[in-house]
Formats: sequence, structure tokens, C-alpha cells
Amino acid sequence: MAAEQGVESETDRVVRRLRDEILDGARKPGSKLVERDLAADLGVSRVPVRDALKTLVAEGLVTPRPRTWAVVREFTASDVADLQEVRAALEVLTFKLAATRHSRAGRDQLRAALDAETAAAAAGDAVAAHRAAADFHEAVTAMAGNELLNELELTLRSRMRWLLGQHEDLERVAGEHRALYDAIARRDADAVEALLMEHMESGRHLRGLGRGGG
Repeated sequence: MAAEQGVESETDRVVRRLRDEILDGARKPGSKLVERDLAADLGVSRVPVRDALKTLVAEGLVTPRPRTWAVVREFTASDVADLQEVRAALEVLTFKLAATRHSRAGRDQLRAALDAETAAAAAGDAVAAHRAAADFHEAVTAMAGNELLNELELTLRSRMRWLLGQHEDLERVAGEHRALYDAIARRDADAVEALLMEHMESGRHLRGLGRGGG
């Protein structure tokens, strides 16, 4: 009943809180997540904390440990390379489809994410800029109009949001997103592909994390 009325469950609230803290950098890689301590901090029983940790393990953000604790995942160079390879393969298709299939509503949503990222970057607000940059990429996936791509994006979303937050050059990334937005808006799929490849290449250098970026 609560879910039907749009009321967030305790488990969902704990998942959202912990996910945001991990992706925003408030909880560092390798830091402990102890059920008892989290339950006390969040004012809930240990059951929703336990269920939330299982969800975050499935999302790839948390590594389980024996019994009643876990740790924030430490992504290895191999993990990052895997993410970058999968992202590169999926995003070329996604962005090109978005360029040819997008609606006015989709374009408006993309522009809203871009404007939020640009403003946050100008203000030096890394958390808000990283969140808006991830929103930009997710809006492109929605614009592509392919349900299988939507399903894959949901499966990878948390890990990709983590990857998209691993840079400090906020204004450069926002500028690259603006160029991509302009190419999508004029339905220039060839330009979108070229800009996307440049975007991922520059991201590789911004992060120093391996074979991909952006």
C-alpha cells in the first residue's frame, strides 16, 4: 500500500541515503558499513539496513563481509577498465539513437540537466555537477527510445554514476556535454559520435583511470 501511494519504504530510504553518500564521496572506498551502527545512525531497525546493503551489493557499490557488515567497494584498475569498455560500447549506440529519435520533451529534460551541471560547475559545486552530469547521460538513454538499453542502464546505473564522478575538471566536462547537446538537438548523429569519442578520450585523461572516461 505504501509503495502504491508513493511513500518511500525504510529500506528504500536507507538505500538512497547510503548510495548518495558513497557516490558523493562522503563514505570512502574501504570504509566499514556495520548494520548495528547504521541502524542507530539512521534511526531504523537492522532489517532495512541489511536489505539495503544487499541492494547496494547488487548495484556494485558495496562488498559484503561475513555476518553483519560490509565495506564500500574499492574499484580496481581492472574494474574501471571493464566499466569503461562497456560504457564505450553502449553509449555510442545510445547517443546516436538519441540524436535521431528524440522528442521535444526529451530534449528539454536533457537541457535541464545540462543547465544544472553548467551552473554547478561554475559555482565549483562538485557534488551537484557530478550528479547533473550523470543525469545528462541518463536523459540521453531515455531519449534513445530503446527499452533494452533502458534495462541495461538501470543495471549499471550506480557504477556508471560512480565512474562519471571521478574527475575534477567540472567546467570542461560541462562544456563537452553542451557540445553533445547541440549536436543531438540538430539531429547530427555523425557529429554526436565524433564528439562522444572525444568526450570519452578526454575523460580518460581527466581521471587517469584506464581505458575510458567522460
